[in-house]
Amino acid sequence: MDDLERIAAEITAYYRVLDECATRRHHFRHADEEGGLWYIEAVPDRGELIVIKQAELTAAGQLHRYSWEHLEDEHGGLTDQAIDPGQDPLEAIPAEEFQRVWTR
Repeated sequence: MDDLERIAAEITAYYRVLDECATRRHHFRHADEEGGLWYIEAVPDRGELIVIKQAELTAAGQLHRYSWEHLEDEHGGLTDQAIDPGQDPLEAIPAEEFQRVWTR
């Protein structure tokens, strides 16, 4: 296994553990300047909120989903930056709203 494969495996494992072991989840929505909506599921880790799932619903109606199972593709990828609801333009939403979009 080369270094890039090892790093990718470690990143995937990190997000998977966060997802599978989370006892508290936070859900947010964000509208982008192109008319798309971003849906985010985040969990606390070491004092930060880490995004473990994110779905982009484009203005054209396309849905792109990212998680430990699918970190990135030609449209984008799971953010590697912690979020801060007090600083980032995010709207808290119910878990059911996030799930409705995620499972669409």
